[in-house]
Amino acid sequence: MDIATIAGIIVFLGFVFASIFLAEGISGFKPFVNLEAFMVVIGGTLCALLVNYPLRQVFGVFKVLRKVLFTSGGEDTTEIVSSFVDFTKKARTEGLLSLEGDVKNVKNDFMRRGVQLVIDGFDSEFIRNMLETEIGFIRERHKVGQEIFNSLGTYSPAFGIIGTVLGMILLLSKTKDVAGVPARMAMALAAAFYGLSAGYLLFYPMAGKLRRRSEEELLVKEIIIRGVLLLQSGVSPIIMESNLKAYLEPAQRLAIKSTGK
Repeated sequence: MDIATIAGIIVFLGFVFASIFLAEGISGFKPFVNLEAFMVVIGGTLCALLVNYPLRQVFGVFKVLRKVLFTSGGEDTTEIVSSFVDFTKKARTEGLLSLEGDVKNVKNDFMRRGVQLVIDGFDSEFIRNMLETEIGFIRERHKVGQEIFNSLGTYSPAFGIIGTVLGMILLLSKTKDVAGVPARMAMALAAAFYGLSAGYLLFYPMAGKLRRRSEEELLVKEIIIRGVLLLQSGVSPIIMESNLKAYLEPAQRLAIKSTGK
């Protein structure tokens, strides 16, 4: 679970609840519980999403949401670099075919398939095309998820304004009914609150987190492609290590023990 995402949402709601409670007490929450405003904002946002995207991609948003909330971090790049250095050492002394047993224990599927292509004797151009084609499809899938959440972030504040306008129309159409003014005004302002909160607390930040995680995942795959091609070219362990370390942050580089060879 991504603690940062969950904590950010919970802490914001805590601040809001505390502010309302300190200002008005328990009775202060009543104006914010407005079903009509919720229906306009959330219902309208989801309907706009259906208009803009195919049904398959809309249903896929739940899978993307699960990734945002329950994926806490990326892969350990230092382990990947260390594995490639070990593969290089073994390949230079025992040959590439000696990696057959080791490659089955590799957790990263992309890395396992890349190393297997090297073992099978394919040339570097074929391997590069195979792996980069897969990266291209991954990038496009990630892009759709980011676009959907950016769209949600755009739609929800807009429907908050629509709900506010709707509430004002109802308010002004019944100006003689003084008793109904507070309820209609509450709907108008609650809709704006729902729309702005959903857009700027949930949807836009989630799109940003998806973009960052996509960049991290693609960087890992770039490291793997580089390692696979270096392995195929038969470089020494020290060359493999120095090349792949260039992708890492300084702290991560220190975590990898130098081959010294």
